[in-house]
Amino acid sequence: MSKHITGHTGLLCLLGSPVAHSVSPEMHNEACDQLGLDYSYLAFDVPEDKMPQAVEGLRTMGARGWNITMPGKNIMCKLADKVSPASEISGACNTIVNDNGVLTAYTTDGVGFMRAVAENGVDIIGKKMTLLGAGGAATAILVQAALDGVAEINVFNVRDNFFGRAEEIVAKLNERTSCKVTLHDFSDPEVLRASIADSAILVNGTSVGMAPKTENTIITDTTMFHKDLFVFDVIYNPQEPACCVRQKRLDARPETVCTCCYTRELLPSNCGLARICRLRSSKRNTSPENKKNSCFAEFSACGGSLRRHAQKATRTRNGKRLLPRIFIRWQKPFL
Repeated sequence: MSKHITGHTGLLCLLGSPVAHSVSPEMHNEACDQLGLDYSYLAFDVPEDKMPQAVEGLRTMGARGWNITMPGKNIMCKLADKVSPASEISGACNTIVNDNGVLTAYTTDGVGFMRAVAENGVDIIGKKMTLLGAGGAATAILVQAALDGVAEINVFNVRDNFFGRAEEIVAKLNERTSCKVTLHDFSDPEVLRASIADSAILVNGTSVGMAPKTENTIITDTTMFHKDLFVFDVIYNPQEPACCVRQKRLDARPETVCTCCYTRELLPSNCGLARICRLRSSKRNTSPENKKNSCFAEFSACGGSLRRHAQKATRTRNGKRLLPRIFIRWQKPFL
């Protein structure tokens, strides 16, 4: 059924290049339909050098907000009037909220990660995390976890182009938060083993294991897992990455493969935290006034039951379900 657009319909969009492959328009237009929000969400292919002009155009036209994918995540922080603490530390953002011409930048991947973990009954505040990777998704998780009160985070990454940037972010977090953050060269498996041994959660923030190379796994020695370890994988295809499958075979704590989306500023504070798709719960808890003042729709889908609930609220493409997802390329909240 086609969307009814009037002169009152507001604009939401995705900026980046390329964007033709993105499912963000389907996902967010469906969310707006479900929530009764009079917005249309489009995708605009904008290269980095054209981003300033595009942003000023959207500001002038009164677009309520937009998401940003590569290559505009870093420059967008410089174009915004305000930045969230996480975006300021990481130097990147994926969401802009336009409040009467004032642009505020957010990075939502880490918020979605922390919420997904909590909603699966796992408390990592005051505990230790082992994080694999230092790219965009991993950095968002690292920064938000440190800001939210995780006591210690060991980050493992090969000495690639991300390593130098990771060193800078680790230094900022150690200076500005109470979290003890250490960056390790991913070369000595015994250092990784020791870190996992006393960690409450292991996070794969890399793309290792993503389709089509689904048999790849960053953890090859399954004796590194322990029964109380919670494994979180940002990969959304396949739904059970090899890293989590191997943990399950050890009869360790049940793994959760999470795909999460979280956009700030939209739902009222009384939105239920029930373990069901937030897209559905928001229909009960969003008043007409809050709907009018909302800009985006927020929802998350994590693991088995949540994923099944989310499937009911998504459209299909070529007969296949389109699921909300994180990052991560939950970039990823939106791509």
